[in-house]
Amino acid sequence: MLLLSLLLLLTLLAATRLLWCRWKLRGFHLPPLAPGFLHLLQPNLPIHLLDLARTLGPIYRLRLGLQDVVVLNDKRTIEEAMIKKWTDFAGRPQTPSYKLVSEHYPDLSLGDYSLSWKAHKKLTRSALLLGIHESMEALVDSLSQEFCQRLRALAGAPVVILEEFSVLTCSIICSLTFGDKVMADNLVHPIHNSVQDLLKAWGHWSVQILDMVPFLRFFPNPGVCRLKRAVENRDQLVAQQLKLHKESLVAGQYRDVVDYMLQGLGQGPGRLLEGHVHMAAVDLFVGGTETTAITLSWAVAFLLHHPEIQRRLQEELDLELGPEATSSRVPYKDRTRLPLLHATVTEVLRLRPVVPLALPHRATRPSSISGYDIPEGTVVIPNLQGANLDETVWERPHEFLPDRFLQPGKSPRTLAFGCGARICLGEPLARLELVVVLARLLQAFTLLPPPTGTLPSLHPQPLCGINLLMQPFQVRLQPRGPSPGTG
Repeated sequence: MLLLSLLLLLTLLAATRLLWCRWKLRGFHLPPLAPGFLHLLQPNLPIHLLDLARTLGPIYRLRLGLQDVVVLNDKRTIEEAMIKKWTDFAGRPQTPSYKLVSEHYPDLSLGDYSLSWKAHKKLTRSALLLGIHESMEALVDSLSQEFCQRLRALAGAPVVILEEFSVLTCSIICSLTFGDKVMADNLVHPIHNSVQDLLKAWGHWSVQILDMVPFLRFFPNPGVCRLKRAVENRDQLVAQQLKLHKESLVAGQYRDVVDYMLQGLGQGPGRLLEGHVHMAAVDLFVGGTETTAITLSWAVAFLLHHPEIQRRLQEELDLELGPEATSSRVPYKDRTRLPLLHATVTEVLRLRPVVPLALPHRATRPSSISGYDIPEGTVVIPNLQGANLDETVWERPHEFLPDRFLQPGKSPRTLAFGCGARICLGEPLARLELVVVLARLLQAFTLLPPPTGTLPSLHPQPLCGINLLMQPFQVRLQPRGPSPGTG
């Protein structure tokens, strides 16, 4: 009886909200509304949204729970909103799940647009591009070589490569954020486990449903309790490192991102506090470990399906760096020396942007997109994967064709990291990691399927959360020797 009463109450509240929203939006020239309200149950939501665009056009509205959202499915509409009218769409909806993961400190990725947010973004960007930029490439290359040396112990055996990449990317972010002195396993693995626990709890349906039906937050929810415990553990780890940094800080010297940001507090407008540094570190770990590890895993999967591309990549690397070279650094900045490698990374990012629907934006004031009215407060979702598969822009868009990027100026820019004010600040670091790690891996090993010969699925896991997860797979790493005639 109680359950029936609850269902009736939910139905009444949903109907009331729907009628209220329709009344409030009367008189607006709105994008067309897609039929149905169970879109989140589609096994591949970005592709489902792209399919809807074929009948509704590149911009339309969609019901997600009790809320109407606007979906953008092509490069033109996304860039109109996020670049040309970026101030109109730089906001972030403050959903229940966002508030849970950033309730104690002001967050950069999830924070709404404000003067403080702009200052937070500027300081974080400066820390990445100015404070540690010179040491970043050498560090990534060094850790990538150590990574390949460790993998030699697993040579010939099937390896779950995503798990290996996940620890590597966490080690890189850990070193850049907290410095070399804390690179021991006693910090890397706790932080790695903390990130895994947080993402798992945050992505659980019992938490995600709160964003669709917000008033459910008033009911008991074990998933929320798990998420709060994960957030508490995360914050304890970060707070401990901030304390150590403050105790050993030397003015004018920057060992890492935290050093740079701590010394930038109180400068300029925005009133930045220590909590901003705390959440910048959190964003680097949450947004910069699994995303890069997943993209590297997609790259391995595509190369297993296309051994001819892998062979050409190894020939390119052998020519420029020599087989199993360890003394010469991967020439990341000189793209002309490793054009196929950069093209391959770009093609993987085009086909499998790891956050295919980005994070939702919010209209900060009344605006328009493609002639349609967008009222203030509207949630806007850019379908990045849909834009990267637009048949009017890309030839044979669903095929893995790195060569499409070997003709400078003839291929459009992908939207793998978003664009405009909310573009991923970690894009330069992520691209560096993807190129360097993949180069070192292909120098050291030939990627082969497991003994069963089973190739990994190129279809994402159904019903994914924020990240475009792949189905679990294994790979064999066959060590490469010097090429004939190289000595």
